[in-house]
Parts: sequence; C-alpha cells; structure tokens
Amino acid sequence: MKPSLTQMSELSEALMTLRGTFKRVLLFSLVTNLLVLVPTAYMLEVYDRVLNSRSHGTLLMLTLLVIAAYVMMEILEWVRAEMLQRAGLQFDARVNARIFGAIFHERLAGSQGSSNAWSDFRTVRDFISSPAMLAIFDAPISLLLLIVIFLINVWMGVAALAGAVALALVAYVTEKKTHKPLSQANQHAAAAQNYADSSLRNAEVIEAMGMLDALSRRWSEKQRKLLALQAEASDHAGMNAAWSKFLNLTQSSLLLGMGAWLMIRGDFPSGGVMIVASVLGGRAVAPLVQLIGQWKTVINARDAHARLDELLGKTPAKKQDMPLPAPTGALAVEGVVAAAPGTPLTIIRGISFAVPAGTTVAIIGPTGSGKSTLARLLVGLWPTASGKVRLDGADIHDWNKAELGPYIGYLPQDVELFDGSIAENISRFGELDMSLVESAARTVGLHELICALPQGYDTPIGDDGCFLSGGQRQRVALARAVYGSPRLIVLDEPNSSLDEVGEQALLRTLQALKAQGATTLIISHRPNILPVVERILVLREGTVQGYGPRDEILSALARPPAESPTSTPVVVAS
Repeated sequence: MKPSLTQMSELSEALMTLRGTFKRVLLFSLVTNLLVLVPTAYMLEVYDRVLNSRSHGTLLMLTLLVIAAYVMMEILEWVRAEMLQRAGLQFDARVNARIFGAIFHERLAGSQGSSNAWSDFRTVRDFISSPAMLAIFDAPISLLLLIVIFLINVWMGVAALAGAVALALVAYVTEKKTHKPLSQANQHAAAAQNYADSSLRNAEVIEAMGMLDALSRRWSEKQRKLLALQAEASDHAGMNAAWSKFLNLTQSSLLLGMGAWLMIRGDFPSGGVMIVASVLGGRAVAPLVQLIGQWKTVINARDAHARLDELLGKTPAKKQDMPLPAPTGALAVEGVVAAAPGTPLTIIRGISFAVPAGTTVAIIGPTGSGKSTLARLLVGLWPTASGKVRLDGADIHDWNKAELGPYIGYLPQDVELFDGSIAENISRFGELDMSLVESAARTVGLHELICALPQGYDTPIGDDGCFLSGGQRQRVALARAVYGSPRLIVLDEPNSSLDEVGEQALLRTLQALKAQGATTLIISHRPNILPVVERILVLREGTVQGYGPRDEILSALARPPAESPTSTPVVVAS
C-alpha cells in the first residue's frame, strides 16, 4: 500500500515536523560555506597588504580575525551537527512506538518481512545526522557560488558549471551502478540474519544431532552472495568516488589556469579575483563530491525509508474508538471460518456456539482439530475469514487491546515469558501492584514456591524464563493469565508441563476462577480437568462435533462408534 500523490506517508509527515530545524541548519550551512573562503581572503590580504606595508600590526589583526573566523566556523559546524543529531532523536521519539506497533502486528499476522524493520528505522534515523545529510544541505550553496563565479567572469562560470554537470553525471552513473546490487545485498543480509536467528534458537537440537556444520555451510552460502553483491556495489562506488575527486581537483587547477590565461589576455581584473574564482569553483562542487563518496549511505537510507513506508502502510494506526464498558464475559461464536494469517488453508470451518458469562468450558478433540486456532480467535489474536467472535456483543478482534487486555487472560500452548522478575511477569509489566501479584500467585498455588526463592517475587527469570523449569514457567504464565481477575480466560494445554502437584493446583485454580465468575475455556487432552467444567466443546477437523453440558456430552461420547459424535455431531443446548 503506497500513499497517493496527495497523501503524505506517516514517515514523511514525521520528517516534515523537523522542517524548522532543517531551515536553521540550511542557514548555518550558508554561513559556514562563506567562512570556508576565509583562508583564501587571509592569504590575499597577507600578500597584498602585509608584504607591501611590512606592518606587524596589520598581520596581527588579520591573524586574530582569521582565527576568530575559524573558531566561529567550527562552532557553527558543531551546532548544525548537533541540531541534526537532536532532529534524529526527535524523529525517533515521534515514530519509534508506531514502528514497534507495526512490527508487532506484522509478526502477529505471521509475516517475517518486518524482521529487519528496526535496522531500517535506525538507518533512516542515523541518516538525518550523517555527513551525507550535511552535504545535501551544502548543495544549495553550490548554486549560489556558481552565480558568483558567473558574475566574476562568464567563461569561468561556464567552466565551473561544466565541472558540476560532469560530477552530477558521475552521481547518476553511481546511482545506476550501485542501486540494484546494494538493494539485493540488503535483501540477502536480511535473509542471512533471519536464517542465523532461527537456527540459533534451536541450538540444543543442533548440538545434540550434529547439525552445526551443515547449517553453517548453508549460512556461509547466503553470506557469500551478500558479500559478492556488496563488493560489486563497492567497486562501482569506489571507482566513481575516485573520478569525482579527480574532477574536483582538476577543476580547481583548470579554473586557476583559465583565470591566468584570461588575465594575460587582459580580460580579468586582478590576480586576487582570479584566485577567488578558482577557490569558489572547487567549493561549488565539494558537496557533490561528498555525496558521491557517501552514496551507499544515501541508497541504504532511501531503501530503508521505502520499506518502512510499506510496513506502516500495511499496518495503519488504529483509530481511537469510543471506549466500551467492561465486559461480563458472555462469549458468542457466530459462523466463524478462519485460517492462519497469510495462509489459504482453512482450519476452522463455520463453527457457532455461545458461552454464558461465568461458565467453565473444556475444549477437546484430536490433534489438528483446530483447538489452538480457536483459542487465538477467542482472545482476538487472529482475524476471522467470515463470522464473528463476540464478547458481550462486541467484535473481540476489533476491540482496542490496550482497553480490553486487563479483562482477558490467555495462556498459549507455547509458554513465553520475558526477561524481568517473577513479579513483573505476573503483573504483565504494568504498574506493579504486589497485592494483585500475590493474589494471582496464590490462586495458582505458586506463592510458597516463590517465597522459597532467594529473592522471592523479585527473582529474575532470565530470557524466556530460562532460569525456571518447564512446570514453573507454565505456572508463572498461568498466574499472569489470572492476574487482575479477568472476565474471559482461555488456557491452551495449561497442564502439559505440570506434575501431579501442579495439576492439583490447576484444578484449584479453575474452581477459584469459577467462584470469581470468570468465563473460562480450557483446552486439554487430559480428562482430570473435566470434573471442574460445566460444558464441553468437541472439535474435529475444524467443526463442532458436540457442545453442551458436561455429563450429556460425556454420555454422547461414551456411546458406540456408530452413535458417537465422531460420526454425527451432537450439539446439546448452547
């Protein structure tokens, strides 16, 4: 999704907010470029005034003036660099949360295209304060200097313009020769990084089965393609940078020679003006020379900007809707058809059922029947292809998650914890209310275990809870799910890593949730949770094979195969 000609992209709008800073930097650039001529003016004054007058006072004053000009120039250079650095920080502050949200939603949708978005964001941000950006601000001054040269002498102006055109041609050739290999190199770099990350996440499997050499060879192959493309781009860029320096040096000397020739003919006023014109000619093309030398940076920033624009265009910022009242937990699934985001394979096939508020439901069925997909739909993670999942009558997928989140508890099949303390993980990294944290831990039977740890609730758990056992991670995640007394709780295989003690704690947790009036849906292959549920939903191949009161569904499942829900759906009252 690309912005229309009349609609500015979000990223461009963020850059436009910096235009005040950019105007000030342009003004500073004008002054610094004029101050660059101070050494030439000093040299001319020394030769013209000091040597003729032999005045020590004049020499001293000129020297003090030129030193003051140098100090002023360096201060202005520092100030404009600092202004651009602050502009980059302002850009970061304005956009980083939006980029984070866009990456999050792309990952949520199963897309890996956003894996290098942070790198792209840093590239654009750092470009704002890069030498290439300073060269861009110096470029308009070049036009002013060319006009001054034309005013001094038309023929020298033509020569200076010809040099600028030649350098512009070198810049064009550099763009044509380097853009494609650099863009492809960036794509290969992203692919190599993704491959390395995905491989290293399975380090234990790789080590145990001796797969390291084979995977390393595949990564090296991807890396070689990346390096070959970077080398190709660098070869072209280096050659063109050498040409640009050659043209710059040649132009200064040629302008000086042309001035001398014109002066010999009597078409030039004085030697001093001749030297000034040659210096101005070299200075006029200096920004182009610098830009060509920094062209790789320019291309990388441009491509990164385009990719970020595409990312933000695909995941537009959500509008702030009217806040909805706190849900009671009444759930309704209406003719839902769904697939995993980004795939055409339908997993859930037109299911409908309703769960009254405060009801506990067990979702059972064979592997691959769509239970985990249904869990994601119930908490609004995945969109439906058709139909709706409603909580208290509102579409749960479209509900503002920041508003809805405190009322939802979710324990996925693959437990994920975050680097931080146990208390921070249980509290969902929000405002730390230790009374609520302790209450959640007590609800899942985790309080005594936590108190036995050296740092108690402040114990750090490491990245993804690596300092905890599988059962401990699952119980911490369960405490996080029930934190703050949510109204709708979905638990996907909450007892998969639990021992007997943990399973007993889980049963007590389900009874406590029922007493609190929470609507709880639990997916499990183990029958020991069935005594505490009120209803059972039977899934097979993405369709509802039975739904109703626990005892009636269990009776239906106990019938002979010809009469069981595996052959004929048994849907008892919803």
